[in-house]
Amino acid sequence: MNLKNKILVCLIALIGLSACGKFEKFRKSASVTTKYKAAVDYYKKKEFDKAGILFDEVLPLLTGDSTQEMATFYQAKCDFELANYTVANTHFKRFSEVFSRSEYAEESIYMAAFSLYKDSPNFNLDQTGTLAAINELQSYLNNYPDSKYREDCSLMIKDLRKKLEKKAYEKAKLYYKTSPFNIASLKSAVIEITNFQRDFPDSDYNEEMAYFKVVSQFDLAKSTVEFKQKERYEDVLKFYLEFIDKYPQSSLLKTAEKWYTESQNEVTRIAKLEAEYKVLQEKEKSNTSKIATSPQ
Repeated sequence: MNLKNKILVCLIALIGLSACGKFEKFRKSASVTTKYKAAVDYYKKKEFDKAGILFDEVLPLLTGDSTQEMATFYQAKCDFELANYTVANTHFKRFSEVFSRSEYAEESIYMAAFSLYKDSPNFNLDQTGTLAAINELQSYLNNYPDSKYREDCSLMIKDLRKKLEKKAYEKAKLYYKTSPFNIASLKSAVIEITNFQRDFPDSDYNEEMAYFKVVSQFDLAKSTVEFKQKERYEDVLKFYLEFIDKYPQSSLLKTAEKWYTESQNEVTRIAKLEAEYKVLQEKEKSNTSKIATSPQ
């Protein structure tokens, strides 16, 4: 490193130390006004970590002061900018409740919902947070239908619903992929697919889901006890007809038709056995009746 670069590094270090020392000086200041002004200054310079620390320290001392409103709002904004979204949500909500007549009250309600959106987990995790974000965003839209944030809220809700859709899709597929002889999983697969079709009628996954429903129901019918098979094979026929009605050009139709044909054959076979059994029962009943009425 040449002399010029060494001098530059030293200068940067000195400036950093000076800035750090200045910040610590503000933290130790006994003057509430000085600390508040320093916090606002750091906030405007986008040094949210320092601003947030100072606002946290000075806010308890501002109760009833004219600066309390803005300090509370800035504190929440610092939390948001630092990606402390759960804390930001709490602080924005508190602001909107304490300062309900503030010009920033509506923005705080929006930011509280926006914070939950930012904190929403990946689709493969528990989606409680996603549902909470949707509820808060929808509540905001209901209360402020003409808001300038209306379009942003609608896009966020759409994005969050995509997460729920993906989660539901993967869950249904997981049940479907389980051993075809696991009756509980196959029942769950059909239920989850049915729920998916109801909850996400416009999903791009619905063609695939409709196919999985046919296959899962066929595997369920095949694996189940004989006295329940006819009814379950009939459901395969029903699900197949729903599938071809909605997706007549599907590339999966030919494969699904195999399960339809086999199910038809099974329904016919079982119906024939039932008819034969009924005839035998009638004969037995008739013979028993003759024996009972014949002279001893």
